[in-house]
Amino acid sequence: MNVQTNSVMAPPAPRSIEGMLLPLAMMRDILIKTMFRMNLDLVSTISRAICLPIPVTQELVDMARGQLLLEATGTLNANNGNEMGYQLTDAGRARALDALGQSEYYGAMPVPLDIYRQQIQRQSIRNIQLTRDQLQTAMGHLILPDDLLGNLGPAVSAGRSILMYGPPGNGKSSISNGIRDALGDKIYVPRAIEYSGQVITVYDPIVHSAAEDDVDDPNSLRRTSGRFDTRYVRCERPTVITGGELSLSMLDLVYNPTARTYQAPLQLKSTGGIFIVDDLGRQQEPPQTLVNRWIVPLEENKDILALQSGEKFEVPFDTLVVFSTNFHPNAIFDKAALRRIFYKIKIDGPNQEDYLKIFAMVARKRKMPLDEDTLVHLLNVRYPEIDNVYANYQPIFLIDQMISICEFEGIPYQMSPELIDRAWANMFVKEEEIIH
Repeated sequence: MNVQTNSVMAPPAPRSIEGMLLPLAMMRDILIKTMFRMNLDLVSTISRAICLPIPVTQELVDMARGQLLLEATGTLNANNGNEMGYQLTDAGRARALDALGQSEYYGAMPVPLDIYRQQIQRQSIRNIQLTRDQLQTAMGHLILPDDLLGNLGPAVSAGRSILMYGPPGNGKSSISNGIRDALGDKIYVPRAIEYSGQVITVYDPIVHSAAEDDVDDPNSLRRTSGRFDTRYVRCERPTVITGGELSLSMLDLVYNPTARTYQAPLQLKSTGGIFIVDDLGRQQEPPQTLVNRWIVPLEENKDILALQSGEKFEVPFDTLVVFSTNFHPNAIFDKAALRRIFYKIKIDGPNQEDYLKIFAMVARKRKMPLDEDTLVHLLNVRYPEIDNVYANYQPIFLIDQMISICEFEGIPYQMSPELIDRAWANMFVKEEEIIH
């Protein structure tokens, strides 16, 4: 859902190897490792593999030739556009194998961390300004009280941390996903970044949704291909959703001892987007411990990561963090932690009027005919048993249960007091005496 125009400035493509601000030896080694692993011999295909413009790739090829690591194979046939072919020399193959022994990384040239910082500023989550209409459109499939949108809107626009709390089954996860849909624009995610000679992979197809390429005039394809630095992937703003499986170790750099490369932690992958911690309080670590890990990032907009060597370094923290819990905040946090979470929004169950709207909407989607006697029985007989406490998940649960019964019995979809009673019995477990 695209509710606002993409105004993010694209990262400019590098113009020379000096302007890339990467160690020359690293660039040369990635070049020859890529040629070796992918069996490439043309500058045009090499440039696509290492994600650099052809002139910059040619500079690297010429540098490697000067070091006697590559040699020209002569002009190829017209099918290859009369391109000059290149191959590794014996010294080049030996260097490629030695470089692979130090790091298996090859392919897209990494972006220096300091250059990536500049792109993060261009596409900061804090640059977004949402209107009520945009948020309402993204949440259109949910029935929410007006004051909830009034509280959510400023929180999302501020790009600061949000704590959503309240009884289970009332759409906290759905609201989190609606926030993600409301963002709508595109940003640029680096395939990999470089710090202190180390490669850290960032782009992750599981987390990042690559945007479809814009359709342009075929006559301008050459211009289009150089529009932005292809070491980045143009993506929807990322959303990382974690639940009870979240552990502190998942927020650290992941080192692959075989490849000798690093993978970015979840919060770095979510830069420019949203990090949702669902079911806070269900993790192995106490909620207080998890939030303590976020204190510096939330307050100072930077995170601290560590390499295998123990060297620590700063990375930008540009993420909207949404905590969602079924517990009361005072039961799981101290006052200092709560003070550092900027917005606390309670998500209550619906009132009877909204509950009936949800029930009718779900019934319509499931093609289940409404029956007035059944609804009267549900509201007057069943709900008083639980003190008339309504939850958003209950209409879906009850209607799906009735559908399952109808399908099993081979009868048309229908609701009745008897069917609603059978569905109700599966929604709660009675407190019965356990017989030993």
